[in-house]
Amino acid sequence: FDGFEEDNDLLKAYISSKMFDEDDLEDLAHHHHISFSVKTVPDKNWNKEWESTFQPVVINRLRDGVPFVGIRADFHPPLKDVKHEIIITPKMSFGTGHHATTSMMIRMMGEINFSGKSVLDFGTGTGILAILAEKLGASEIVAIDNDDQSIENATENFQSNNCHTISLLKASSAGVSHKVDIILANIIKMVILESLPLLAEQLNNDGVIIFSGLLTNDERDIVKIANERHLYLNKKIEVGDWICLQMRYQQGILTN
Repeated sequence: FDGFEEDNDLLKAYISSKMFDEDDLEDLAHHHHISFSVKTVPDKNWNKEWESTFQPVVINRLRDGVPFVGIRADFHPPLKDVKHEIIITPKMSFGTGHHATTSMMIRMMGEINFSGKSVLDFGTGTGILAILAEKLGASEIVAIDNDDQSIENATENFQSNNCHTISLLKASSAGVSHKVDIILANIIKMVILESLPLLAEQLNNDGVIIFSGLLTNDERDIVKIANERHLYLNKKIEVGDWICLQMRYQQGILTN
């Protein structure tokens, strides 16, 4: 499944009909004592549907509540009184600033000095975090995603925001050819846990990584594995059931 929507005590999960295996879902539901129903959604122009309801969003800075980042589509008028404006074409890639995980990532980025820093954006989606990293002064940014739609959408958004320091790569691995100062990883827990050893290896000593896409009950597992890789929790934001973790790589520290 590649998309989820929470609605009170209901979870809506979306998957391509070509990928769907009802027997697998039946086994999973039986194991966890839950019920499910299946509905086929007809093809339609989802981009046009989304565009009709897509509204600009302003995200305030964490420490003082000052308007920090304004995000709009190219068909909206410019936003006033925001420090940084980002134009995102609303397509099927993740990252418009409306979801708590993305807005927390943006707020946490406002707490870090990006000036002259090298950055890895792992799971870039729309490219929104890479774009902000450039606006915050990063000197070199590598944005990675494994989805063709995300690569296409991010390319468009980088052009719309006149970005010049972002290299976009299609890849499933977080590996790049050199170490970086800051890593941005707004992805799901499973991918974070699988990628943590390589992500830690990619950081310069005293480098920073920001994780989101995580639920509050994911924190213990993430912190435990991260500590084993010399990553230590520095700051946390929590919105509803979602969390954002800022961690620092300090190789000289030993833990019990």
